[in-house]
Amino acid sequence: MGNHTAVSTFLLWGFSSFPELQHLLFVAIFCSHITIILANVCIMVAIKLSHNLHTPMYFFLFGLSLSETCITMVIIPRMLADLISERKTISLPECATQMFFFFGLAANNCFIMAAMSYDRYTAIHNPLHYHALMTRKVCFQLMMASWVVGFLVSLCITIMIFNLSFCDSNNIQHFFCDIAPVVHLACDYSLQDAVAIFVLSAFVLVGSFILIMISYAFIVSLVVRMPSAKGRHKAFSTCSSHLTVVSIHYGFACFVYLRPKNSDSFREDMLMAVIYTVLTPLLNPIVYSLRNKEMQIALRKVLGSVMKSFPQWTNKKVLNI
Repeated sequence: MGNHTAVSTFLLWGFSSFPELQHLLFVAIFCSHITIILANVCIMVAIKLSHNLHTPMYFFLFGLSLSETCITMVIIPRMLADLISERKTISLPECATQMFFFFGLAANNCFIMAAMSYDRYTAIHNPLHYHALMTRKVCFQLMMASWVVGFLVSLCITIMIFNLSFCDSNNIQHFFCDIAPVVHLACDYSLQDAVAIFVLSAFVLVGSFILIMISYAFIVSLVVRMPSAKGRHKAFSTCSSHLTVVSIHYGFACFVYLRPKNSDSFREDMLMAVIYTVLTPLLNPIVYSLRNKEMQIALRKVLGSVMKSFPQWTNKKVLNI
């Protein structure tokens, strides 16, 4: 990377076009960041402490919440610092690291959602043999495959991009090191590079989406043949939360990464990126807690135990003082 680049730092210039809104954006994004962390941590703690949630579906939900939390930690703290700072520079190694972890975690989310759809299909298609098919070992292997494949694809894209030569402008028209704004600054970005990056991005987005749609096609064919209306409603309700999250996640991601790019589209991409890096991570805990009775019960128990222990902890601190 050092042999090819004439630029040593980039400027994250994304929110500089909204100077009058930067303090308001800081407050809104900071509050959203705290909410995302607290909500996803509550989901993970509830799954960990509630034995009735020790099932494959909630195992994958735990992994999805962890991955979403990590994504916000990769993007939002840097975004908040840039909103209140005049110095918005980021070195090439820092930029490459941010891109690697962001795209790796985002790809991991896609594959976890595909694993969740397969889990729902198995539960509906083979309810009697479900626990024999979706063992702890199988779930762990699917989870590890999601992480490994996601970060391998991200590594390939990151190496490909940062082996290019950056010798013109160093202003990234974005609030983080996303793929399109960075490669737009490269002097030797070729058609072959564009095709390779598009194919790898499509492998993650389109490939995982096809797996999800295949699973749901089989699920729908099974559910419509159920004789009981109650059984059909129960089967669809177990999939509704996942399908809601999938629809929103893939809608935003495909709009940003799979449509043709030019310098005029970066502003739209940046606004969409605010949604999928700040608002989308909130959907996971909100959707699953609002539409899932088991999760609601588990969250009430966790929050109730916290509220009960807080006065005791406060009294102990007062007595010690």
